[in-house]
Amino acid sequence: MPASYLEIIQLPTGEVVLQRSDEEEPLVTISFSEEARLFLQDGHVEVAKAMINAGIAVVGKMSESGQEMEAQRTVH
Repeated sequence: MPASYLEIIQLPTGEVVLQRSDEEEPLVTISFSEEARLFLQDGHVEVAKAMINAGIAVVGKMSESGQEMEAQRTVH
């Protein structure tokens, strides 16, 4: 079975998604309000990439430390 890679792409809707290269269903979807997109100009994709990379890093640290991911988590 060929390896599946993660890819970050921008959809025609302007949303930025993280998905497996061999699937169409996104694992993560990031969308910005019109106000945020105007503020960020063309930088919204780079901000979304940074957000996704930070999330992947946190999941990696959680896996290394043996923490279990809760089914529901409150974000503060």
